[in-house]
Amino acid sequence: MNQPKVMKKQPTFAEAYEQLERITEELESDTIDLDAAIEKFERGLELAQLLKTKLKSAEQRVEKIREKFDAIEPPMDAEKV
Repeated sequence: MNQPKVMKKQPTFAEAYEQLERITEELESDTIDLDAAIEKFERGLELAQLLKTKLKSAEQRVEKIREKFDAIEPPMDAEKV
């Protein structure tokens, strides 16, 4: 029987970054075998993509907040003109 896939909770930015750092350290060591290294490398790429997505989302949120603030109060440079 096919069981429904359980959705995993995405790690926070800090958790994903920590995991990526650990994977990097493991890959740089001489003790990891090829099969494990390939799995770690794949997971590292997944984490890197997740981090990139989270950063882009944060940048967009900050930009919206800035636009909202600028709509309420003009930028400081505009007052000098």
